[in-house]
Amino acid sequence: MSTPGETLATADADPKSSLLQRLTRLAQDHWRTLVLFVPFAWLLIFFLAPFFIVLKISMAETTVASPPFTPMIQWVDEGIMHIRVVVDNFAYLWEDDLYVDTYLNSLKISVTSTILCLLLGYPIAYAIARSSHTTKHILLMLIILPFWTSFLLRVYAWMGLLADQGTINDLLIALGLIDEPIRMLYNTFAVYVGIVYTYVPFMILPLYANMEKLDWELLEAAADLGAKPTTTFFTVTLPMTVPGIVAGSLLVFIPATGEYVIPDLLGGGNVLMIGRVLYNEFNANVDWPVASAVAIALLLLLVLPMMLYQHIQAKEAQGS
Repeated sequence: MSTPGETLATADADPKSSLLQRLTRLAQDHWRTLVLFVPFAWLLIFFLAPFFIVLKISMAETTVASPPFTPMIQWVDEGIMHIRVVVDNFAYLWEDDLYVDTYLNSLKISVTSTILCLLLGYPIAYAIARSSHTTKHILLMLIILPFWTSFLLRVYAWMGLLADQGTINDLLIALGLIDEPIRMLYNTFAVYVGIVYTYVPFMILPLYANMEKLDWELLEAAADLGAKPTTTFFTVTLPMTVPGIVAGSLLVFIPATGEYVIPDLLGGGNVLMIGRVLYNEFNANVDWPVASAVAIALLLLLVLPMMLYQHIQAKEAQGS
């Protein structure tokens, strides 16, 4: 027979135990939703919210105030809400040749850099995937090692290498290959070197991850059937590595298009890319609406082709 004190303790413990059981049951029933909530909340707070803020600014007018743009929503007399949306900023981007030429130049540099990274990174990834277990880890460590150093320090190091009195020119003159320094810095060549050097690991790693899953016995079977190495590569290896090529190309192309530091330091302001235009509009011209319109147009330029590609890829997957 329980005492009054034990009965009271049991009554106090039951609600807590029942609440804990209900919470545990709720977590078990909705664990998938709870797990997905964190990344979705992260994207909502740190991507969608800033995107809509920039979109709102892009539809405003420049004004001498703080902040330097007109509000979208204004309250007039008698509590009437007035919404003012201006799309002239986007039309201005199309009408001004500076922005059109800058977008085209950025796309040209990013596409060329992506192709160069692919041509350089594909054989490296293939060699790593076909190497022995110990060598594979050493090579992967060498690919990842530059990430342990500051990005700015690595760009400044290339400035020292490519300068007129830099290491490369001094070495070529010492070897007698040239008589006077070659202009390698503050031009498009230096920008290509910097972008390819910086982003080639982003091409190698997805390619390696894709090649690591390949069935190499297919190559041996093709060789046994009399296929030449070139034929085997273009008919077996290359088609199976297309997902890695697409992933690596996107990882290089997207950040390279909006690159600012490399064109500014290695290009010396002589190579105009869209990142530099954004900086000038925000800071030098203090024209936030036009700068926001430039950013939104760049985002659409990069995201819409990706969405179209994913849509086509999903249709092909459903068809197969």
